[in-house]
Amino acid sequence: MIYLDYAATTPVDQRVLDAMLPYFRENYGNPSSIHRLGQKAETAIEEAREKVAAVLHCRADEIIFTSCGSESDNLALRGAAMARRNSTGEKWILTSKNEHHAVSKTAQQLEKEYGFLLEWLDLDEHGAVTLASLNKAVCNDTALASVMYANNEIGTINPISELAEIAKANNILFHTDAVQAAAYLDVNVEKLGVDLMSLGGHKFYGPKGVGALYVRKGTKLIPHQTGGGQEFSLRAGTQNVPYIVGFAEALRLAAEEREARTAHVKPLRDQIIGRVLEEISDSKLTGHPENRLPNHASFVFKDVDGNLLLQLLDSAGFACSSGSACKTGNPEPSEVITSLGYSRDWALGSLRITLGVDSTAQKVDEFLKTLPSLVEKARTLNHR
Repeated sequence: MIYLDYAATTPVDQRVLDAMLPYFRENYGNPSSIHRLGQKAETAIEEAREKVAAVLHCRADEIIFTSCGSESDNLALRGAAMARRNSTGEKWILTSKNEHHAVSKTAQQLEKEYGFLLEWLDLDEHGAVTLASLNKAVCNDTALASVMYANNEIGTINPISELAEIAKANNILFHTDAVQAAAYLDVNVEKLGVDLMSLGGHKFYGPKGVGALYVRKGTKLIPHQTGGGQEFSLRAGTQNVPYIVGFAEALRLAAEEREARTAHVKPLRDQIIGRVLEEISDSKLTGHPENRLPNHASFVFKDVDGNLLLQLLDSAGFACSSGSACKTGNPEPSEVITSLGYSRDWALGSLRITLGVDSTAQKVDEFLKTLPSLVEKARTLNHR
């Protein structure tokens, strides 16, 4: 199987696994226990927190460990919106329809069930949130804005530091979902200027089931999981020590090896984009042509069922993904693709190819030789 779906998940780096293993059997204590085994586990968590803080250029006590990027998004939006409304009465939330569902559906639930007001920010033709739309949407009653750092479906990178500046000038909180971005982009929170930032371990060769939320000192959050006093009383529950250790090591390696990893995937990505647009009729690149993740290529093909194309690719030995979610035999195009203005006959035919450490020129070449005939086959089957 040639794996081209690194945006969905990544294999755990051997060095990360090696760092994790002792905390399953040897140092298995509960970090809340007072005895030596517990203290060892607690020390491991605090060292992991320091490691993450060093990459983010923040204080260790500004890092909250969670179970994944989605949980970090939930804690950021729910926690900050509710705390803000409690202290100032502000109730507007600003975000875009291009966000991961962990943000957009959380915002919609806050509106529907909790009486918040929601405004969708405008996007440009490449799916980026514009500075003008944030400037226009901000009002005296705005609690927070949430804009993702880089889009998981189309790879477009948003102007986070400029958007955060607008938020700061208007005294509103700014959250960014950096789950997809952290593998390749600088996550220095001082440079970005954000108040809250979500990360997920399995996007940069760490384990699934662990994430982190950066919370700028002084930012009030209402915890959405209560119980013990873990994670500064913001996220109750016994900490997952081996996973937290793995998350921190994976993030450290991602930061340390960022340039080399980017240099490895970017030429392969450019080759995919160039050849697909050249060799396949009625194909278009989705997302920004240059200002996109270095490992990310995404397309729409006219008159193609994206899910069928994925099945054909899978049978041919390639793992890719699509933007359309199949709902009981009734495929719907994703909001991200339709937000770019594509009609249904284009929007249903989306394909995302994402590269990583094990991608090679030979594997990419094999994929590019196979794809055109499979797109043709999917079109033929679609017209029956």
